[in-house]
Amino acid sequence: MKSSDEIKKARKRAEMRKKFTSPHIDIPWHDYEVSDSGKAAVDASLREKSSIIGRVGYIMLSCGTGAWRVRNSMSIAAHVLGVTCRADIGLVSLEYTCMCGSDIDTQTLTLPSTGVDTRKLSLIEDFVIEFEEKGSTMSVGQIHTELDNIQKCGGLYSVLSVGLAAGLACAAFCFLLGGAPIEMICSFFGAAAGNMVRRKMTDRHIHFFAGTAAGVAAACLVYFCIIRCLETFTGVSVSYEAGYICAMLFIIPGFPFITSGIDLSKLDMRSGIERLLYALMIILLATLVAWLTAAAIGFRPADFAPLDLSAGMLFLLRMPASFCGVYGFSIMFNSPRKMAAAAGLISAIANTLRLELVSLTPMPGAAAAFIGALAAGLLASLIKKYLGYPRISLTVPSIVIMVPGLYMYRAVYNIGMTSITTGAYWFTSAMLIVIALPLGLVFARIFTDARFRH
Repeated sequence: MKSSDEIKKARKRAEMRKKFTSPHIDIPWHDYEVSDSGKAAVDASLREKSSIIGRVGYIMLSCGTGAWRVRNSMSIAAHVLGVTCRADIGLVSLEYTCMCGSDIDTQTLTLPSTGVDTRKLSLIEDFVIEFEEKGSTMSVGQIHTELDNIQKCGGLYSVLSVGLAAGLACAAFCFLLGGAPIEMICSFFGAAAGNMVRRKMTDRHIHFFAGTAAGVAAACLVYFCIIRCLETFTGVSVSYEAGYICAMLFIIPGFPFITSGIDLSKLDMRSGIERLLYALMIILLATLVAWLTAAAIGFRPADFAPLDLSAGMLFLLRMPASFCGVYGFSIMFNSPRKMAAAAGLISAIANTLRLELVSLTPMPGAAAAFIGALAAGLLASLIKKYLGYPRISLTVPSIVIMVPGLYMYRAVYNIGMTSITTGAYWFTSAMLIVIALPLGLVFARIFTDARFRH
């Protein structure tokens, strides 16, 4: 029997666990400020300078960007403050050391979770550019106040808007894969419902495994219900089941997939491998849930019925479909509408080019994906000069629609059904394209960005 003191201690521990549901506590950044309020940051202590440099990297990392961009921004801030900085960056953590003369300050920062926020990324990049010009005249308090405003920026869109954006993206994806209007409609409602479920669970800080599984299952079930209602009341052919996998393609983690390849190309092995493993975890979970749901409702992957469209009409329809798909994905990444439209225009050219190369030439899909991503990177560099948006906020959303989510699902489905040869074929096809996409962006960056090139 436990004593009364032990019971009281156990109850107290239980209450503490309920109170602190997360091990992550907000960092009191302003507590680092010990200098006089009017004193310039360049004359502050190393610990104060280190807090500014670390916070810039922390916000950059929270936006979902790669290690090279995080390190580059931290280096710019360090240079302005007269400090030498070396950082080791992962998916949700960064360790860095700042040196000034004989003084050394080392810190470790950890994010509570990872995600993508292109609006916040644009704001912090603008801050770094301005800091490079006037940071030497700002005080520590002024800098942290500006960073407060950036860090507090929330989502631009409601749950409904993000759900509709996912529906638009997946309906466009469905058409580009060969789906008919019926499949597009079902994909739209399935993806909208699935992404709304996932967003609700994310907002409540529920584990991303649970949110991913619930979102995929909801998308597939809504698709199933709609197609069955149409089949019952309108006599729609059962062959339209082929498009149900398009309803869950909003879950494919294109951003970490692409940034992992860019990080690996810059020899940021830790960040690249962590991002790649994170993306693979999401894909494996999503495809397994979709497979189990499909098995429960009697769906199986099948080829789309050929569309009765001429080559010219197909070309003309692929451009607006690519635009709509990437516009929807960009809204999901919290891009402002103008930024989302810019990414959509890039994809309308680059993705259509890729699809036309596959359709009209004997070029392998991976080679066409490389050319499409290269074109997207070059166009983004051109648009950046006029609009000022970060390249990654334009390039990655514009090629997310090229990520072969359907191939990945078919690989997992066939392997699960012990059709190893067929599964290996789809897996190999998917991996070649996934490798080609970041390579295209890397070479575009090498051609157009001297900082990246050296």
